[in-house]
Amino acid sequence: MHDRRGVLLRVSASLRPLAADDWPEVRRIYAEGIATGHATFETEPPATWDDFDTGKLAAHRFVAVIDGRVVGWAAVSAVSSRCVYRGVVEHSVYVEADARGRGIGHLLVEAVIASTEGDGVWTIQSSIFADNHASLALHARHGFRTVGFRERIARDAGGVWRDTVLIERRSPVVG
Repeated sequence: MHDRRGVLLRVSASLRPLAADDWPEVRRIYAEGIATGHATFETEPPATWDDFDTGKLAAHRFVAVIDGRVVGWAAVSAVSSRCVYRGVVEHSVYVEADARGRGIGHLLVEAVIASTEGDGVWTIQSSIFADNHASLALHARHGFRTVGFRERIARDAGGVWRDTVLIERRSPVVG
């Protein structure tokens, strides 16, 4: 939300660990992100909490809450089961449409960075659609850098070839 002069107004949101009870709202926000066509190659969110829970590291999952309502979430997954990659994770950040542009993404990315660094993670990575300028800008503000560009890496649900940008953040305190 912006004021009359176009200045970004931050909203007061709280963060807490993402729990099983949050699944209906997390799934709703995930589905909304999928529907934009700019968030993921997935065509549907996981069907159940167990499906979601299995792929995410419990220590690094958060929800943003405003007035008791979940408006965004972030989670990380291990990139490999090999021990040499124990300090490398991939993350996802989703914010509902009505809460975008209000600093929620910043809060969630900051929480992921703090929790992963506290757990010895030295690299957070993600693959973002090249035309998702808001997400790329958000991550750049938090020290993520572009490490690759994948041209026509895969087709989306509509059969359109999409480009992705591979980003990573190397911790300045871990590793």
